[in-house]
Amino acid sequence: MSTTVCPRPALRTDVGRRWPARLWGVLAVLCLVLFLDGLDGSMVGIALPSVGRDLGMGTASLQWIVNGYFLGYGGLLLLGGRAADLLGRRRVFLIALGLFAAASLLGALADSGSLLIATRFAKGIAAAFTAPTGLSLLTTTFPEGPQRNRALSVFSLFGAMGYSLGLVLGGVLTGFGWRYVFLMPVPLALLALVGGWKLLPRDRPGKTGGSDPAGAVTLTAGMLSAVYAVVSAPAHGWTSAGTLCPLALALVLLTAFVLIEKRVRHPLVRLGILRHAGTIRANLSIVALVGSYMSFQFMLTLFLQDGRGWSPLRMAFALLPIGVVVAVGSPGSGRLVNRFGTAALIRASMIATTLGYGWFLITAGTSPPYLATMLPSLLLLGTGFALGYGTIMSQATEGIRDEEQGLASGLVQTSAMVGAALVLAVLTGLLGGTGHGGDFTPYRPGLNLVTAVAAAGLLLNLVPLQRLRLRLGGR
Repeated sequence: MSTTVCPRPALRTDVGRRWPARLWGVLAVLCLVLFLDGLDGSMVGIALPSVGRDLGMGTASLQWIVNGYFLGYGGLLLLGGRAADLLGRRRVFLIALGLFAAASLLGALADSGSLLIATRFAKGIAAAFTAPTGLSLLTTTFPEGPQRNRALSVFSLFGAMGYSLGLVLGGVLTGFGWRYVFLMPVPLALLALVGGWKLLPRDRPGKTGGSDPAGAVTLTAGMLSAVYAVVSAPAHGWTSAGTLCPLALALVLLTAFVLIEKRVRHPLVRLGILRHAGTIRANLSIVALVGSYMSFQFMLTLFLQDGRGWSPLRMAFALLPIGVVVAVGSPGSGRLVNRFGTAALIRASMIATTLGYGWFLITAGTSPPYLATMLPSLLLLGTGFALGYGTIMSQATEGIRDEEQGLASGLVQTSAMVGAALVLAVLTGLLGGTGHGGDFTPYRPGLNLVTAVAAAGLLLNLVPLQRLRLRLGGR
């Protein structure tokens, strides 16, 4: 278990409802970084057409501005989470945050598409370390129970606010020039870096685990191959050599990783964590929640911009109700978890999410109206996110030892990212091309897919936890 140089009570109190100012400061730093991740991700998508015109990039190249980030992020999330446990959370967090700021600045100054893509890959790598490290810093600073639930509800709120605000800011800043979109994260990252340096508790490298270079190499290479195959499948095709070869390589490497971890004295990843029933359920639930919504938003964006000719800013305001609901609802989710438990709240989240897609499916017709179809669905989806996202993160880390909190955090965030990329890849194949005008009918297969994914998440959470634990062979 990692220990702090500062006395533990100065940052972590197991009793009482009032937090000292320094504890609020730690939470503020972690929330700012999550806010920054959401802001950066949503802003960049809005700016892509302007980037393409200025740098002479075609559609195939432009998609790698997004996919390059996903590749670095999804490929190294598990390693990033475990590195935080073994090397020290504060150290890993601050180094990665500094890399994120530097890559953001370089991206804003890039004069070629290849350099811009390289900076996005670097930012993805940085986020692969800041995201799980930030979550593990939160879960090891705030004790399991009401305090952690409260902190996670605030944490989730800032992530949703960042993503929602990024949609609007992306439209506004792109009007001044796409470089402002890439420059915007720099001052926020520097502010978080200074705050983290001053406020985050100094911890020592973990005492559990040891040198496992073979595990690190096979895990990293396997995850990079798997994520590359998934994010490039829409362009190459699922049955092409460009998809099947990386998938086969990923299978070989990850199989080798599992065999290595079973035999090495100090494994990089303790495989026993994968038998924890709550962890398994949380990881599958996050795939259903995030995977279905990211694909739904992608599909709705295509329909509104290409089909109905809406501007990016108008589309951003159309999607804003989700962010508003999350902003209003997330702060209270911690109290609901304290009262009803994580399992009940995740079920409620999945019910709201499934009803949201179901309502859209039933009422859309060939030309879905905004007030009667889209708005009610968005409000239900926002409710699902407000109830579910932080709660799933809490369930994923419940009962996990402090020295493995980074691993558990990296695992659930990897599931969210890879699951979202996989569902989006399948949806892209179902939709085919665009240019369908204002007729929603060609988008219906995609809507069927996201509804089915959400419904599968609901069914998963209706299975009694004891039965799931029995099938998994216990903890």
